[in-house]
Amino acid sequence: MPEDQLQATSKAARTRERILDAALDEFSAKGYSGARTAAIAKRAGVNVQLISYYFGGKEGLLEELLTSWQKRRSKLVPASKAEPFLESFRMVLNATLRDPRRARLVVWQALGDYPGDTEALAREWRTVAAAAVEQTRARQAAGEISDGHPPEFVTLLSFLLAFAPVALPQVIEEIYDVDPLSEEYRQRVSEALAAFLDVRHA
Repeated sequence: MPEDQLQATSKAARTRERILDAALDEFSAKGYSGARTAAIAKRAGVNVQLISYYFGGKEGLLEELLTSWQKRRSKLVPASKAEPFLESFRMVLNATLRDPRRARLVVWQALGDYPGDTEALAREWRTVAAAAVEQTRARQAAGEISDGHPPEFVTLLSFLLAFAPVALPQVIEEIYDVDPLSEEYRQRVSEALAAFLDVRHA
């Protein structure tokens, strides 16, 4: 490919990434309904028409972000099956809290602020939840974690500990007196969960 075409392709890719990052800021702060393409364009420093050109509009932007989140999550799940329970939980916790903007999108979706196929979204989450429960059940059967609690509850508790700092940061601050997104929070809840589940180290 000629040098000028390479430069144009690289510039277009950088522009797309700036728009996506700006959209993630806007959607996570205001939800889909509250977000405005003009505000996204201003954050990204681009002409608003480029959003339509690259993504087809606001809904296309959101779908692109959700697709990238699904790919990121799918990379975590296979790895977590091979990792010990505590390391697996820490991976999910870190992925959620190091950049909580994507987790905020999940919270907005849970509140009903989603323009797409809500039934398909619900089916997707049922699949994710069912796989997580089965994984927990398998860990209990293998003796890696205590079987004294239902696998559904253990799975729910893991999700809640990861999402609470995003959905209820003020509650975390009051309970732990730490930054909800901090390493200290992650360390404390990881240790507490390990003790609660009587985690056996391989």
